[in-house]
Amino acid sequence: MIRKLKYIIPALVLMTSCKKTLDINTNPYAPTAVSEGHLLTGIERNLASAVNQSGLSYGLEVYMHRITVRETPNGYGLTGNDVGWGGFYTNVLTNADFLIAEGTKNGNLQYAGIGEILKAYAYSILVDVYGDVPYSQVNKLVSDGITNPKFDLGKDIYPQLITLLNKGIADVTGTTATNVNKPGTDDLIYGGSTAKWEKAANTIKLKMLLQQRKVTNVTADVNALITANKLISTTAESFLLPHGPNAATDDRNSAYSQYFASQRTTNISPWFYEILKGYNPNIYTGITDPRIPYYIYQQLAKTTTVTPNPSEYRDGKFLSIYFGSTGPNAGQSQQNYMSMEGIYPAGGKYDDGVGGTAVNGSGTGAAPDRFITYADVLYMKAELINTGVITGDARATLLAAINESMKQVDYVITTYVKPTAQTVPALVGAAATTTYVNKVMAAYDANPAQQLEQIMTQKWISSFGFAVDAYTDYRRTGFPVIFDPNNPAMAPGGKVQPPVGGNPSQPVQLAVTVSQPKKFPLTYPWPQDELNGNSSAPAQKTDLSTFKPFWLP
Repeated sequence: MIRKLKYIIPALVLMTSCKKTLDINTNPYAPTAVSEGHLLTGIERNLASAVNQSGLSYGLEVYMHRITVRETPNGYGLTGNDVGWGGFYTNVLTNADFLIAEGTKNGNLQYAGIGEILKAYAYSILVDVYGDVPYSQVNKLVSDGITNPKFDLGKDIYPQLITLLNKGIADVTGTTATNVNKPGTDDLIYGGSTAKWEKAANTIKLKMLLQQRKVTNVTADVNALITANKLISTTAESFLLPHGPNAATDDRNSAYSQYFASQRTTNISPWFYEILKGYNPNIYTGITDPRIPYYIYQQLAKTTTVTPNPSEYRDGKFLSIYFGSTGPNAGQSQQNYMSMEGIYPAGGKYDDGVGGTAVNGSGTGAAPDRFITYADVLYMKAELINTGVITGDARATLLAAINESMKQVDYVITTYVKPTAQTVPALVGAAATTTYVNKVMAAYDANPAQQLEQIMTQKWISSFGFAVDAYTDYRRTGFPVIFDPNNPAMAPGGKVQPPVGGNPSQPVQLAVTVSQPKKFPLTYPWPQDELNGNSSAPAQKTDLSTFKPFWLP
């Protein structure tokens, strides 16, 4: 989803050199060449912008019930007029094609290979979210005069992406190319490590195979990848894009923008919060997640604080609004009281219990955008084992995944966020973490029929801040269970009850009316601007709840 009029991906700045200090015959505003390094840096930044919480993850965090908003994603309300390609084609794929061409022409195949891997990953995201998209005729204006590329079927695109990933691996690891120029600091993701790029490419393939497991037999291909042992296998190998704390260039994590927004718009979903707190009656009941103060910064300093405007959902210091709310208090301004994304994933403030209004400088904002982490790999393996695609110990793999998820939080904070204004305790080794993991694994052992749900719920908790794969996981597995205002068990009579006694100024909070007129969308609508301007485009989807990606049976 793209926040219209709010989301602008900066165009890639093309740079060139000049032999003379002053050359009246050279137009500095019309460069004729660009280095592979400048291209790569721009592609990586723009890819992050396309998928993070300024891009697709904004609406999808709402759809996955970790964030609530008052805007159009609420109630699954996004239409073709609300979404766009988010810079995928203009700022990622066009420049990736240019990088591949330049790297190939110049014999710098390490650059070309990275471009091929990034291109394949970007297209896989487009297929997963939108379904059928332009592919085979994209960027064919010069060679074939095509100005209106057709939409290719997702099932036809996916195999070509696997081929492209294999080509990328061959190019980044090959020894025959001259590679006079090699990626280094201009590669923001892996610093030029071709070994890590090979692992990332294989892991992208693993993810794509997993997503197809319901429509094709992927056992042989998955086992081949696992046997080759060239997948992301450590925390430091995670496929992610770092951000910096520099406010002048605003290189901070997009979610951190809420800390200096004139009107904050993203709330932590009560559904997500209640699962973390152990309030949900159907999963992890009574088990408190130790990641709460890392995930959620609560501005309310005391449980007795009275807010100037009526609130809709409050539980002590936690304040938010419901998905699908039609209640009178959902629109009340809670700028300085609402609960916000914390030090993880936004790079904001760790909740040390003191509270206070979040301001610019509450944290560094230097949290990375996480595409695929080592924890994700372990969760993927646990799902593959649980569903019989591969053999192994699903319990041990899930335990390793949960422990890695905790380690991942510590790693992001110490390696990237680097808070200076407060001391942040480590999750790994803390008594609360050990207790949580033991109780979660006991719940796993006690509920064999719920084990896939627990694997996917833990993955959903771990991936907070990057919602693209969570959306894909939910459509493929049906888990985690998400809030449904039309479910009488969740909202009897169309009403949902905030915690009784949760608001000290209103001991019995009023039940809130919620509604969900639209069914859960299985894909995003196509951007209406694309349909209007592309004569080869299909008609807009009429029912998003039935327009499935090809990997759903």
